[in-house]
Amino acid sequence: MWNNRNVWIILTGEFIAGLGLWLGIIGNLEFMQEKIPSDFLKSLLMASGLVAGIAVGPYAGRITDQKSKKTVMLWSGLLRTVSVIFMLIAIATGSVWWMLVFFVSIQISAAFYFPALQAAIPLIVKDKDLLQLNGVHMNVSTLSRIIGTAVAGILLVLLPLSMLYIGSLVAYLGLLILTWFLNFEENSERSSSKKGTLGKTSFKDVLPVIKGLPIVFMTLLMTLVPLLFLGGFNLLVINISELQDSSAIKGYIYAAEGVSFMIGAFFIKKISDNFSPYKILFGSSLLVGLSQIMLYFADVFVVTIAAFLVFGFSVGCFFPTASTIFQTKVPKDFHGRFFSFRNMLDRIGFQAVLLLTGFLLDFIGLQLMCVLYGVLGIVTTFVFYVKNKQMLTANQEN
Repeated sequence: MWNNRNVWIILTGEFIAGLGLWLGIIGNLEFMQEKIPSDFLKSLLMASGLVAGIAVGPYAGRITDQKSKKTVMLWSGLLRTVSVIFMLIAIATGSVWWMLVFFVSIQISAAFYFPALQAAIPLIVKDKDLLQLNGVHMNVSTLSRIIGTAVAGILLVLLPLSMLYIGSLVAYLGLLILTWFLNFEENSERSSSKKGTLGKTSFKDVLPVIKGLPIVFMTLLMTLVPLLFLGGFNLLVINISELQDSSAIKGYIYAAEGVSFMIGAFFIKKISDNFSPYKILFGSSLLVGLSQIMLYFADVFVVTIAAFLVFGFSVGCFFPTASTIFQTKVPKDFHGRFFSFRNMLDRIGFQAVLLLTGFLLDFIGLQLMCVLYGVLGIVTTFVFYVKNKQMLTANQEN
């Protein structure tokens, strides 16, 4: 796998794009803090981009299945690069409307790019290497997040806000150039078949495929367990900081979760040699629930850090395993539509959990909410475990 040029292009591109992404995110927060006093208006502005991404999701899935994955990645990468120019105009004019254009365009770009990338990875490496590549890919993404946020914080102090977006623009241009050098072949029979059925495929065609693959359907639903934690992650950190009356705890939490995630994703290949993908999913999901219950003691520094270490490691094992199941179990002809569907599901779930978390934090408080989420996650995992055992027993009998 490591002798494959495409692998290095994908990983290098992910790191460069991650730096650009986090430079932009920190810049977005700074610009909104200056121009928009209302938190509600800030959330509406950010949500507008997510809604646009969800709206084009079905079309993005169809296009990804009908066209070359590389072509989709190139055009979406070009749109992402151009979108940064809109943000530079917003800074120059002080206009929030240009920022709205930026949010919409960059989320539309993401709606096309990420399903195409997920669909391209199984075409680049063999099935036996997918789990390892997914783990390394997520580690590179986490590393770029850690470095990107640190660099952005330094640049904000030393340079004008626009320089963050110049850095983001350079990063996206670098990704665009790297994508051009990708070289992988799609099955010629499938390609000719797609040409004959171009325009006849529907986004809804993926739904019977998911229904006919119980392990895929179950894995999709199980991703909601870590989403209960991830959806309100920043709100949790803010509340823990207030509970412990410490600003420094934010940095410790992000560092603990990020490093632990990388350790989990790094060792997932070795763990998979001893345990089946399904056991890894169930075990990781249980650990996510346990980490949430541990936050009942969120007023204790050591327990808080331990909870985020457990959470980081568990999701570092969970997500590469889930991605590998999706890439190997879902037919490649449906990869574009499937990963677009998953992307839409994640966005909707993330927004729902974010709103629910905000409500529960006001209504019952941080500690009780974490126990509620943790118990819900563990019960959900147990239900899916029982369903999986019944399914395996039924298959053996047949």
